[in-house]
Amino acid sequence: MRLSECYVPTMKDVSSDVVVASHKYSLRAGLVRQNASGLYTWLPLGLKVLRTIEHIVREEMDSSGFLEILMPSVQPADLWRESLRYDSYGPEMLRMQDRSGREMVFGPTHEEAISDVVRSSLKSYRDLPINLYQIQWKFRDELRPRHGIMRGREFLMKDAYSFDVDFEGAMRSYENVFSAYFRIFRRLGLVPIAAKADSGAIGGSISHEFHVLVPTGESTVYHDKKALDLSKNDYCTTEEIASVYAATEDAHDPQNCGVDPNDLQVSKGIEVAHVFYLGDRYSAPMNVKFHDKNGNSAHALMGCYGIGISRLVAAIIEVFHDDVGIRWPESIAPFKVGIVNLLTTNEDCKTTAETIYAALADSSLYDDSTDSPGVKLARMDLLGMPWQVIIGNSFVKDKVVELKNRANGATEKCTVDALIARMQA
Repeated sequence: MRLSECYVPTMKDVSSDVVVASHKYSLRAGLVRQNASGLYTWLPLGLKVLRTIEHIVREEMDSSGFLEILMPSVQPADLWRESLRYDSYGPEMLRMQDRSGREMVFGPTHEEAISDVVRSSLKSYRDLPINLYQIQWKFRDELRPRHGIMRGREFLMKDAYSFDVDFEGAMRSYENVFSAYFRIFRRLGLVPIAAKADSGAIGGSISHEFHVLVPTGESTVYHDKKALDLSKNDYCTTEEIASVYAATEDAHDPQNCGVDPNDLQVSKGIEVAHVFYLGDRYSAPMNVKFHDKNGNSAHALMGCYGIGISRLVAAIIEVFHDDVGIRWPESIAPFKVGIVNLLTTNEDCKTTAETIYAALADSSLYDDSTDSPGVKLARMDLLGMPWQVIIGNSFVKDKVVELKNRANGATEKCTVDALIARMQA
């Protein structure tokens, strides 16, 4: 895409209360714009990243045997009363009335809604397991939304739900999603720690939070020093990863954690996902029942599994940035290549830039502006495309272009044909 045809409203400076890198660069690079406290419009480059993460999440959930659905954002309050959560959830839930005076809620989560769907058709143990997921915007009226899209009031989430006959089946579903999450994060270039956690307002008896460790994280994670190495190892099983101690602050038990004090590390992290074994927390009060092999009535055992898709954008920027901008992993970058012509009045340079753009159009952002070379290079560093093609004096002198690796800053010179072949590979 040509920069002149794309809406990329970059900013030189941001407010002094913007303190974390993901907040600063998501604004400066024109990924999002704030509409109100905790509410953001996703602009073209930011939306491309968001959609790419969605695509990766969909692929892994589909391959894990889950089927995609889409539930309404607004739910009847009576469902929440039925689950006994309406009064206990707190002011984070947005409550309203429709024109007929019926009480409704804007769903901060969808356990009640999915339970209502499944109970309408569930009859026999032969109908189970049922594994469903959606990608849906949620709203939670946070008391203090902060750090931009890292902790907004409205956010995009993948929430999945499993219904099983017995505990063994429920644990298979739990472990299935646990493994899928590690595949998702590895494809995004992230190395999370899966920490035992408190179930909070969702409920249930078993839960793990997935944290990306960064100094700016809001959560505190206690973990064996081996945990991060195991998470990085593509050949480790889910069981091996889960067997190494890691716990959030609420769930940490210093007396019984079983880790030598010299091996116990304390890190800050960003929570990007959470998995719960719910048991019959919702199926019992909401009568999600089936007949078992003996003809007896039983409640389905549930699990729920969330990934914060919009929060992942912030987490990725926190991990992949430097002092001048974002350094997108190639797997989720809005464009693979940024093309910069520094000599806009030179016809050979203009022709070469157009040739490269024509060959790489779908995967490139071509800065076709007449801005100064310094502005163009700074802007491309800010936007963070994995590769930069720089056309300037080297082309005039030697008919070669510069190829810059944004991740490490390394540059090399190559012919136009070699460049195109490499970027198309």
